[in-house]
Amino acid sequence: MFSRILIANRGEIALRIIRACKELGIQSVALYSDADRNSAYLKLADDSICIGPADPAESYLNIPRIISAAEISNVEAIHPGYGFLAENAHFAEVCRDCKIHFIGPSPESLKMLGDKITARKLAEKAKVLVVPGSEEAVPNEEEAVKIAADMGYPVIIKASAGGGGRGMRIAHNEMSLRVAFHSAQTEAASAFKNSNVYIEKYLEQARHVEVQILADRAGNAVHLWERDCSLQRRHQKVIEETPSPSINDNVREELCKAALRLVKAANYVNAGTVEFLLDNNNKFYFSEVNTRIQVEHPITEMVTGIDMVKWQIRIAAGEHLKLRQKDIKQQGVAIECRINAEDPVNDFQPCPGRIERFVAPGGLGVRLDTHVYAGYVISPRYDSLVGKLIVHKKTRPEAIACMKRALQEFVIEPIKSTRQLCLEIMSHPQYVKGKVDTGFIERTW
Repeated sequence: MFSRILIANRGEIALRIIRACKELGIQSVALYSDADRNSAYLKLADDSICIGPADPAESYLNIPRIISAAEISNVEAIHPGYGFLAENAHFAEVCRDCKIHFIGPSPESLKMLGDKITARKLAEKAKVLVVPGSEEAVPNEEEAVKIAADMGYPVIIKASAGGGGRGMRIAHNEMSLRVAFHSAQTEAASAFKNSNVYIEKYLEQARHVEVQILADRAGNAVHLWERDCSLQRRHQKVIEETPSPSINDNVREELCKAALRLVKAANYVNAGTVEFLLDNNNKFYFSEVNTRIQVEHPITEMVTGIDMVKWQIRIAAGEHLKLRQKDIKQQGVAIECRINAEDPVNDFQPCPGRIERFVAPGGLGVRLDTHVYAGYVISPRYDSLVGKLIVHKKTRPEAIACMKRALQEFVIEPIKSTRQLCLEIMSHPQYVKGKVDTGFIERTW
């Protein structure tokens, strides 16, 4: 086992990793930018190092500075969290060259699965159905028009690299396709330094269901069941839950088996998530693989009792999985609401600023993962996540009731947030029935 780990991230995920390290008896070293200098969680780490100004390119995305910090602080491993460099194959490769363990998959897996076009081809080899789409990156606008005409509208243009909803555009006709193609390329180049895009048939009123997996270096792999992430805005998740209320046990089993086939075909190691889209007939199609810990991992932890961050660390240290598939059960229902500093009434515009009043909800079955406190300043330079509110109860109606109560208790002032939106969704008849899809929020709010 490692004795000292560097955390190449910030905010709530940095705090989450610090806590896991403490419970494993591992020292943690937290990195921070000038903008995060006063973050309270830094005091919980055994050491902390400033790596530059607020601009992510000069701090959390600056590989030479992170490696220098790792060498100075004498760590054995780096945990990248999510976002920033978590899915960067070059960073993982640099870590390996510097004899520092990267707590995540190999550079080879990151390259293979980080490119969505390559991942689609691998899924087909593993006999996992993919959404109809272009076989390669689409080189220009005219080719895009031809492919879309053959496929039939609507279509979705996707960046081949990265994630988080960036570089994605929906087109319902040729005119919108021409505009969307260039804007997707531009955003992809800016976000991922890779302008390649491809085209898929857009599944209207689809549901987004993903399968969490863990795999070790000995070839052992297990799934930790599925999460329903259909409630999204601009292709970014707002509310997640497990088990999915919209699929039956047969579909659930087949979905999880397909995810395991894919990760085994990729010789994947560590934690990962295989994402699927489901149509109205519960037919599922592979979408992508997220090669990192997910923001929504806590709901899986709640229903399985498995600490995923600890297992990430153990696997990276060379331990074999002691988990057996038959022993991993879904106990109860867990729901997560992402509370972002955004204004849902104003097209989810970011609302950075100082939090003057912060009252965290509590009670049986309530978990809040956050790094925020009264007096904390939400920076405009980073993700707007304030915290993740998670509830866990025996049944879905109990979980919804608990989440509504917790959201009502939660006070974040004076900034605007998605708290009220989440509360309204909890009471919406379609959500209560489990009848939502990826376009539900955009249609309803």
